[in-house]
Amino acid sequence: MRVRLQGIVVTLVALLVFGLGIPLALSIASSLQQKLFLDRLTDTSRFASLAQRPLLDNQLGRLEPELRRYTEVYGVKVVVVNQDGDPVLSSVSGAVDRASIQVPVNEALAARPPEAGPLLLPWAAKPLVLAEPILIDGEVRGAVVTESATDHVRTQLLWQWLLLAACALVAFGLALLVALPVVRWTLRPVRRLDEATGALVASVVSGREAEPVGESGGPPELRQLGRSFDRMAASVSEALAAQRAFVADASHQLRNPLTALKIRLGNLDGQVTDETAAADLEAAQVDARRLNQILDELLSMARAESAGGELVSEDLAEVIADRVADWSVVGAAREVSLESAVDVDGARVLVPPRGLEVVLDALLDNALKFSPSGTSVEVAAKVAGDRVTVSVRDHGPGLREDELERAADRFWRSTAHQNVPGSGLGLAIVTEIVRHSGGELKLSLPEGGGLRIAMDFPVAR
Repeated sequence: MRVRLQGIVVTLVALLVFGLGIPLALSIASSLQQKLFLDRLTDTSRFASLAQRPLLDNQLGRLEPELRRYTEVYGVKVVVVNQDGDPVLSSVSGAVDRASIQVPVNEALAARPPEAGPLLLPWAAKPLVLAEPILIDGEVRGAVVTESATDHVRTQLLWQWLLLAACALVAFGLALLVALPVVRWTLRPVRRLDEATGALVASVVSGREAEPVGESGGPPELRQLGRSFDRMAASVSEALAAQRAFVADASHQLRNPLTALKIRLGNLDGQVTDETAAADLEAAQVDARRLNQILDELLSMARAESAGGELVSEDLAEVIADRVADWSVVGAAREVSLESAVDVDGARVLVPPRGLEVVLDALLDNALKFSPSGTSVEVAAKVAGDRVTVSVRDHGPGLREDELERAADRFWRSTAHQNVPGSGLGLAIVTEIVRHSGGELKLSLPEGGGLRIAMDFPVAR
């Protein structure tokens, strides 16, 4: 935005400076031309007056010394023509180029006053030719023609244009020196708002408090916008903190009455003889255990969201080996084998405390839950540059292609797996922990069936 605004300012300044400079340059050229024209017109008119009597008496020789002296002093050639347009007297020796003076002579013999002609420019080398009619008793008897070189005027005009161009460039530079800092000053609050917006998004993800924009200078309207943004960011942070605190507190506070309920239900075992009541008791115990699991996972989700920037370094190979060893017992009970292929060369990752264990526990629990007997669950880890990829792949029913994007949503479960125990929070918790660790989570459907969940972490340095 700053580049675009600076481009607009530079363009406007250039249009202003050069838009004023070009008419001024043309005005200078017109002024110099008009001055030259009036000067030569005065001399031409004077010679036309002086030539009246000699032309009438046919004694133009009396006028020749004055014409030659004028040419020697001013370098202006003077020619006198008769009523037929034929040269009868010239201030220089040699033949007269009649073609160069034919047009002004014809106009003068038609009793038309001379004109300045086209605008004089530095590159126009054509001389200035003026013809003044010689009037005797109101009748045109001839004309006086002056031919003036314009070299000195064009040189003067060129220097004045160069000076004007230099002044225009200086004015343009000064305008930029003033305009560009003003643009930066104007956009400073916008840049701070952009940074604060990114910080607010990061704070929403990490649970840390967003940094306020504060008084970062700039126009009053943008400063007011910054203050409004600070109030909004504070409200959002407070609302999110209250929401997370409520989830954590509710999960924690409900555990005690739920535990008491489970104990009371357990005390009823063997005390209920009616088959229908016994079935209801068993269903109530199942629902209590499911509710207890949901509360545990809600508490884990609240902890994952409020982990903030607290990260610890963990040995990837060691944690994977430990979790695979523990879950192998569960897998053996379900006739599902766990296989690991870890090649990380001692790489470590930065995760929330016990975050890697929680992630692997959730993924292995899901994988074993959906894996049929006689299959295997594969855990792999591999380093590529400064990133390490950890994946868990099962050979269960998997998901549909259109379900992969929703699988990490909270409480979402596939319609094909509604009969499988669970709350739908496992992958959501994994996603939060991986995101806090600076990693990415990706679900895919490998060849041979099943589901592959891969996590890409930055290697800790």
